[in-house]
Amino acid sequence: MAGEKKYVSQEELKEHNKPGDLWISIQGKVYDVTDWAKQHPGGDIPILNLSGQDATDAFIAFHPGTVWKHLDQFFSGHYLKDYEVSDVSKDYRRLASEFSKLGLFDKKEHTVIYALCFVVLMFAASIWGILGSNCFWVHMGSGALLGFAWIQVAYLGHDSGHYNMMTTRGFNKMAQILAGNCLTGISIAWWKWTHNAHHIACNSLDYDPDLQHLPMFAVSSNLFHSMTSRFYDRKLTFDPIARFMGSQHIGNPRVWTWFPLLISCLPNWTERVFFVLASFSVTSIQHVQFCLNHFAANVYVGPPKGNDWFEKQTSGTLDISCPTWMDWFHGGLQFQLEHHLFPRLPRCNLRKISHLVRDLCKKHNLPYRSLSFFEANVTTIKTLRAAAMQARDLLWEAVNTHG
Repeated sequence: MAGEKKYVSQEELKEHNKPGDLWISIQGKVYDVTDWAKQHPGGDIPILNLSGQDATDAFIAFHPGTVWKHLDQFFSGHYLKDYEVSDVSKDYRRLASEFSKLGLFDKKEHTVIYALCFVVLMFAASIWGILGSNCFWVHMGSGALLGFAWIQVAYLGHDSGHYNMMTTRGFNKMAQILAGNCLTGISIAWWKWTHNAHHIACNSLDYDPDLQHLPMFAVSSNLFHSMTSRFYDRKLTFDPIARFMGSQHIGNPRVWTWFPLLISCLPNWTERVFFVLASFSVTSIQHVQFCLNHFAANVYVGPPKGNDWFEKQTSGTLDISCPTWMDWFHGGLQFQLEHHLFPRLPRCNLRKISHLVRDLCKKHNLPYRSLSFFEANVTTIKTLRAAAMQARDLLWEAVNTHG
């Protein structure tokens, strides 16, 4: 009969989950996004990871309402026969809709302007300290200021990667390149590639690149089984070196041209070395915070699933409690769960919605963890120590077995 709807089951949809054959379901309608995957502004990883299943909640999280009208061009002509929405997803979608009606995704207040002015002031003070003084301690203070400036620049880069923090998309792209490629030495394209994958597969040991730090860091004993990274498409080998080290830091090989020129203005190599150490030591505070938000949270093995979006975000994140006047220091990342659930929400609004997220977690008996900075450090260290102790036992076992 003409006009009769065509349906596919969940099992049939699962068969379309390979490169060259990518289908997804959004609100019960099935879309063929095979050709779109490579053009997708968020990269092909989110589509590859969520293909063959319903991805409504993830789509809502990452896309503004203006994008929905473009879906029709990918409609396969099929509907999902056994489409169901869990109570958690219903509440999550209702909350997202309410935030949109209130304009919270568009209200950025003056956070960006304040942050930009703060960054310019710190950069100017750091340069003045180097060029305008011969005092060793002024130079060290300038290095510390530069470190704090990098932290704030990274927060701005993070903001611009998730939503349009500037007046136009063109200015936003310019801000991304300036904050990432020019000032912090991080390719914004590389960051978006890995960061979107992290958000989609939050704390999946084999799909989330932010947890794949062998041979240096191991956040779970599951990594001791040499699992395959589905993101990097290589084996995370737990070899003798990994057993011995137990931790990793992935550095960025990009070299800034302006940074060597800046430190060359210092009078001698001793001050240059200490300046670099001072600036990098301050910047390391931000690396610690990145670890706190996820390392001590729950992990899992396997691909992300579209039907438990809310549950996976609550399980894999940890908030850092702090007073309002310290929000600048954390750059919005202290509300990690709120950010993961609503990544397009400007950071100035995360505190406003935190009580609603907390209530929703309580309603559905889901974890909402918020620890002080000190408590989060203790919890993270305990997590790493537990994995390290198991790695030590395996190392001794290997030594005793093979000599």
